[in-house]
Amino acid sequence: MLLPPLFARRDSGRLARVAAFSMLLAGAARAAPADDGPPPVTPYRPSVSSPAQLPAPGQLEMELGGLAQRDDGARRNSLPYAFKLAFNEHWGVVLGGEAYVGARDADGASARGVGDTTFILKRAFAVDESTAFGLELGAKAPTARDDIGSGYADYSVNGIFSRDLGAVHMDANLNLSRIGGTEPGSGRTQTGLSAAFSMPVNEQWGASAELSGNRRRGTGGVAQLLLAAAYSPSKRLTFDVGMARGLTPAAPNWSLFTGVVLPLAKLW
Repeated sequence: MLLPPLFARRDSGRLARVAAFSMLLAGAARAAPADDGPPPVTPYRPSVSSPAQLPAPGQLEMELGGLAQRDDGARRNSLPYAFKLAFNEHWGVVLGGEAYVGARDADGASARGVGDTTFILKRAFAVDESTAFGLELGAKAPTARDDIGSGYADYSVNGIFSRDLGAVHMDANLNLSRIGGTEPGSGRTQTGLSAAFSMPVNEQWGASAELSGNRRRGTGGVAQLLLAAAYSPSKRLTFDVGMARGLTPAAPNWSLFTGVVLPLAKLW
């Protein structure tokens, strides 16, 4: 494993506890009775791109992961999470953020705490069994300390196109964000574009690749390539692991991640 060298000892301990907690949750999900064929989970992680599809209506799903980033001597380790709930086949919400952030810059200054929190309202437009469009309206609340987050609220709109291309599933996103905190001489509007492709390897394993990036006037463009593998011991549980490589100077050099997606409750 390449993850341990990227983490300070405290961060490594926190991630180990989160991993153990995730395994306990996973065990509970696998042990739960399958009454009348409970619906499968709908993973959104680990890609930047969001799928147009919503989770099964009434099923509260949780996504929990660990992310380590390294960039020219600076390090940032975090525990991203998301809770997803669809009200029906057309509308749903996502509450996400970072439960913990441990950052250290190239000069050795460090910061620890919770990250910002994002609220997303999502609308799905199904065309047929293989094609769907989606629209996400998002708002980021500055819940992180200023040395971790920007200290300002951001707002975004994201258009989604999802399609099955034979065995390959594609999710393409085009988004605009209104950035609350900007550097002098830089713009407030950020454009983002991403395309993720995933396919099954066998009944339990899958693989995915993604190109993503964003641009804002007065700042360097960000682009990255992401590669990931997913393991699903059942339709109600998915683990993922992968890496991302920055393709531009403004992007983190390397990112390593792992996570789990599982249902928490069937609310209706």
